[in-house]
Amino acid sequence: MTTTGEGPERPERPEHPERPERTVPRPNAVVGVGLVVIGGDGRVLLGQAHDGRWELPGGKVDPGEGFEQAASRELAEETDLRVAPEGIRVLSVQIEAKSGLTRLTAAAVTTTAEGVPTVTEPHKIARWEWFAPAEIPSALYAPSAAVLRTWRPDLTQLPHVPSYDYPTTGPTSGA
Repeated sequence: MTTTGEGPERPERPEHPERPERTVPRPNAVVGVGLVVIGGDGRVLLGQAHDGRWELPGGKVDPGEGFEQAASRELAEETDLRVAPEGIRVLSVQIEAKSGLTRLTAAAVTTTAEGVPTVTEPHKIARWEWFAPAEIPSALYAPSAAVLRTWRPDLTQLPHVPSYDYPTTGPTSGA
């Protein structure tokens, strides 16, 4: 300590070095969207992965995208089907953390997709097929099963996937 002889003693204050940038947390979640595509006859589109499980079109939400925009983009990339983001309705947001990584998935639905589904990513999907709701296979990718249960809780053949579901009250036009 130093004193000047005038007043109480004050501790020396070292010069403050520039504060380091705040540490940015490591990512610990995946944000995605699963899209229930309902055809004009009421059937649902599912893709069969190479491991035999079936899944809905969808995928990760890119930075700067909303759920509807991501669903529209993913649908076009994966199936060559087209739908405007305004034709997609988000039913709920689901949070699942069973695997140690938090997965946040928007459950979305559309009835306005146009075109014929095509396998555009053969390294991921072997084929696309339409199913009547009562005939949806039980061998489902877990996030797709959770989205389908949100859409139709009466489909008891769907496997139960634990998640926290937060229903939305978003736009309802077109879906």
